[in-house]
Amino acid sequence: MHCNLCLRLALPRRRTVTMHHAAYVFDAYGTLFDVHAAVRRHADQIGPDGQLLSEIWRAKQLEYSWVRTLMGAYADFWQLTEQALDFALRKVPSADKGLRAKLLDAYWRLDCYPEVPAVLKALKASGAKLAILSNGSPEMLEAAVKSAALDQVLDDIYSVDAVKRFKTDPSVYDMVATGWRLYPGAVSFQSSNRWDVAGATKFGFRTVWINRSNQPEEYRDLPPALILPSLEGLLATG
Repeated sequence: MHCNLCLRLALPRRRTVTMHHAAYVFDAYGTLFDVHAAVRRHADQIGPDGQLLSEIWRAKQLEYSWVRTLMGAYADFWQLTEQALDFALRKVPSADKGLRAKLLDAYWRLDCYPEVPAVLKALKASGAKLAILSNGSPEMLEAAVKSAALDQVLDDIYSVDAVKRFKTDPSVYDMVATGWRLYPGAVSFQSSNRWDVAGATKFGFRTVWINRSNQPEEYRDLPPALILPSLEGLLATG
């Protein structure tokens, strides 16, 4: 018996997922897909201000989504992505404007973060439903998902295009609760954007902030249930 016990202790333990929720819903850009990958792919041609260009591009892309939702003038996320890049290229004169087409093309095939495929496959194997809930247009999301080979593990892709309003409007989060006929508390929502986490928390989702870049806390009245440096922590915490 003693030897059998030693043998069992010596064997590697199988990694298991502690699943506490019926559904796991993920923001796309910044959470599953690296929004700075497009600029990084052409960094050698852009020059030393590439990071600045990428940061302005992202900031304006989000700003335009919030402003258009507030004033009720919806335009899909691809149009905002184009407009935001045009602004960024004007703001960073050292960047070659001739790279516009290449940068936009690269945005359709953003790299996913390294842990994403394995984490989603493990959660799927545990019996959970998986979806994306994103500001992205349906065409953008379909291209990104196929490029990262995630189409086989996702049950649904929810785009704000269906409600013509961007996050953090409550109607965006309600698409999941209504579509899957679930109480909000049964949904675990993961996002790298703290403002998105705040909106989802206010709606009633259980939220996980994927704080990839170690940003300081904000929206303290709408805290996440959990803060993780990457999605990998979901496999241990559920």
